Amino acid sequence: MAKSEEKKMTRRTVEMATFYVGKALCGMDILNVQEINKLMDMTTVPQAPDYVMGILNLRGQIVTIIDLGKKLNLGATDVSEMSRNIIVNAKGEYIGLLVTRISDVVEADWDKVESPPANIGGVQGKFFKGVFKTKDRLIGILDVDKVLENEK
Repeated sequence: MAKSEEKKMTRRTVEMATFYVGKALCGMDILNVQEINKLMDMTTVPQAPDYVMGILNLRGQIVTIIDLGKKLNLGATDVSEMSRNIIVNAKGEYIGLLVTRISDVVEADWDKVESPPANIGGVQGKFFKGVFKTKDRLIGILDVDKVLENEK
């Protein structure tokens, strides 16, 4: 096998869906994303944590919608025409992450991903797998499992 072919096989790149939570640019592995949709009619859940906006019925599946801004301590997400739910499958349960707006799909080379700082713009670093620098932006790579694990 030629060196260039070998290098391609060992190169660890991931396509990330990027989105804004307030002014913070975040990303997640596109393979975690089931779908992205507009906000729909939700039913509020009594006594749920404040970041749980409610539940909705998505083609027969019950989806819990989480305000990602509140969950990351960035403040409530302003719902607008640009807001979207990123539906992810977490341990067999569908969860919708409400974000301010969707951005681009970015290819990230894992060898260039840096460890997350303890604090990213006021957000605890535990919610991030790392940060990826593009030419003009810094993307916080969200650790979806950490964001969705139950508070202890």
